Amino acid sequence: MKTKPKALLLISGGIDSPVAGKLLQEKFELEAIHFSQKPFTDDTPEKKSLLLCRQLGLEKMIIVEGGEMFKEIADNTYREYYFVLMKRFMLKVSEKIAEKNKCKYLVTGESLGQVSSQTLSNLNTINQATKIEILRPLIFMNKQEIIDKSIQEGFFETSKGKEMCDALATGSPKTKTQLEEVLKQEERCKMNELVEKALKKIREESTSQKIELNNQVIGLCKQKKYE
Repeated sequence: MKTKPKALLLISGGIDSPVAGKLLQEKFELEAIHFSQKPFTDDTPEKKSLLLCRQLGLEKMIIVEGGEMFKEIADNTYREYYFVLMKRFMLKVSEKIAEKNKCKYLVTGESLGQVSSQTLSNLNTINQATKIEILRPLIFMNKQEIIDKSIQEGFFETSKGKEMCDALATGSPKTKTQLEEVLKQEERCKMNELVEKALKKIREESTSQKIELNNQVIGLCKQKKYE
């Protein structure tokens, strides 16, 4: 039996990323990574992501405690670049973890034009953050198609709710970026140092225990350090 290639899914707790994971599961062995923005958000995205990983049949989820790094990006760069820089940061960190875990691909729930960071220009800038191949199975799906698939797969009740990725964003984001300018912004926030700092703030959570979400007791999640 041919072994499936491994891919690392960036999961946010929202609607898109679990659908992206589901679409690839037949041909790829998935692992999952979540970037926490605490203390600038609560732990709802983390709990939702854990539940969604369980629904995807994954036994664990890697969590990067990235709140401090996201704040440094927001405070030390022009805010209109924040979402592009945020995505590049997450991909850079994920690439390092993927390499360690022998994952050949990263997977995201991005779809073309859905938000400012997902224009063709910005996706091109984001792509150049890493060398690893990025799979975007939702790229040509519209939001309603993604929602319909989420409902069909049983994710929607967990995924629905307020998005929290903009917790540190202000102003009008750029929809068209040039790599040269983005690299200047990365120098301002010392991006490479932030990536190294993030790699020291990683843990794993098991999806097998219960957690509490939306006032419904589903239990508490077992935690262990990621070595």
